[in-house]
Amino acid sequence: MSISISVTGAAAEAVRTHLPALVSDLVASGITALDPALWGTDAEDEAAHRLGWTESVAGSRPLVAEITALREELHAAGVRHIALAGMGGSSLAPEVITRTTGVDLTVLDSTAPGQVLDALGDRLAETALVVSSKSGSTVETDSQKRVFERAFREAGIDPLTRIVVVTDPGSPLDEAARADGYRVFNADPTVGGRYSALTAFGLVPSGLAGVDLDELLDEAETIALQLAIDEDDNPGLILGAAIAGTAPLRDKLGLLADGTHIVGLGDWVEQLVAESTGKLGKGILPVVIDHDAPELTEDLSDFLLVRLVDDAGEHVFPHGKANEIRISGTLGAQFLTWEYATAVAGRLLGINPFDQPDVESAKAATRGLLDATPSPEPAAFVSVGIEVRGTADVIGASSDLASAIEVLVEELPAGGYLAIQAYVDRIALPRLAELRDILAKRSGRPVTFGWGPRFLHSTGQFHKGGPAVGVFLQITENATTDLDIPDRPFTFGQLIQAQASGDASVLADHGRPVLRLNLTDASADTAALFDAIR
Repeated sequence: MSISISVTGAAAEAVRTHLPALVSDLVASGITALDPALWGTDAEDEAAHRLGWTESVAGSRPLVAEITALREELHAAGVRHIALAGMGGSSLAPEVITRTTGVDLTVLDSTAPGQVLDALGDRLAETALVVSSKSGSTVETDSQKRVFERAFREAGIDPLTRIVVVTDPGSPLDEAARADGYRVFNADPTVGGRYSALTAFGLVPSGLAGVDLDELLDEAETIALQLAIDEDDNPGLILGAAIAGTAPLRDKLGLLADGTHIVGLGDWVEQLVAESTGKLGKGILPVVIDHDAPELTEDLSDFLLVRLVDDAGEHVFPHGKANEIRISGTLGAQFLTWEYATAVAGRLLGINPFDQPDVESAKAATRGLLDATPSPEPAAFVSVGIEVRGTADVIGASSDLASAIEVLVEELPAGGYLAIQAYVDRIALPRLAELRDILAKRSGRPVTFGWGPRFLHSTGQFHKGGPAVGVFLQITENATTDLDIPDRPFTFGQLIQAQASGDASVLADHGRPVLRLNLTDASADTAALFDAIR
């Protein structure tokens, strides 16, 4: 079997409780038959044109030969390296696919000027860029495309020979790219971005980089029939019931790579589940953890562990708990199973799993800041070289960096979580990810970590639309170098700062406690930040 699942404790009880009704209500076959009524009348209009992912294996088969032919054409022209400009659903699946198969792909999903410059300086003469955006209006992707076009021209390379576009038919990017003469792949418009792993968004960059796409689609096809049948052994129904049917709801979903051969699956699941379920004050918050995570030894009543394994009957790391899910399978089968399970979870939670009503709010706030170019908000105070800002409930009771962090942790409500949002160059500052475990141990609560602006297209929806129990630590930096964006009145450095400020303002408007720390000298301030947080 290409997927194997075992459940214990509260997860097993959830399956026993909900699986019979899911089977008798014909939920699996209804999803496969594109029935938009499964999620209630409020979701029906959206669901009516968002279920194409159930047919993605068959729909994507004709793409394989086209992608392979283009790969050979690019290879003959001296292209040995593929880069991808995309955010969220446009980048996470290709990242998992290529890392799991050991294929080289540079994923550019940041507006940090240092990261953009690193990508521009990486084998440009033998690089082709995939520009991937479902809407065609994503500011990050548009900005990345512009600087690559300029870099290719300055290197004496025609961008039309090196840039490939993936977008929905009729999008602004589709129309502009075709008018300019770029090679365009259109994706299925009935598939939402986070469900698009097995469509052109997942396949074009992965295939051009060298992945065997037939094998990936074969893996998904082996599970497709079982996922469509209303039976007790349907893994999509089992997984959906396990993650969304516990009572009371264990809405913090720990994702632990526990010996699986798949690299980075937790990051892809995080976006799929958080953006699909975090709305109307409800939702499931994925928490990507490692085997040293404090959450594994805490007795948290709202935490459910998912072990991503290669044998669902075994696990490598200790701290086994009674309430957990173990799932193993091939990558293609995992993609499709989690998509079905997320749709099932939406039905159990009583929400529409296909919209993202709060994602646009941070984008609108960013646009407003870029258009108005207001003066930066003055820091409440500066402590150990770090500028400190935040909402009044955090800053009003703080006198220095250490006390501000203490207040933020104290703001955590019962059943709450802390989200770290690092709007920095993650190539230069990878150590910041270590703050997750430190704060999880200190707070005794689940902690998520996201690189900005990448997480805005993932957990950002949950932060605003999910349960109002989050507190937020935002980290920004004064970049040592900046990069202008052709024909735009702002630079990458200004863009990423506006994205951080815009998101913080929206969180504050939603009543969420926010602590904002700006590293004026990132290389020097990081040590002071770790000392204060410890």
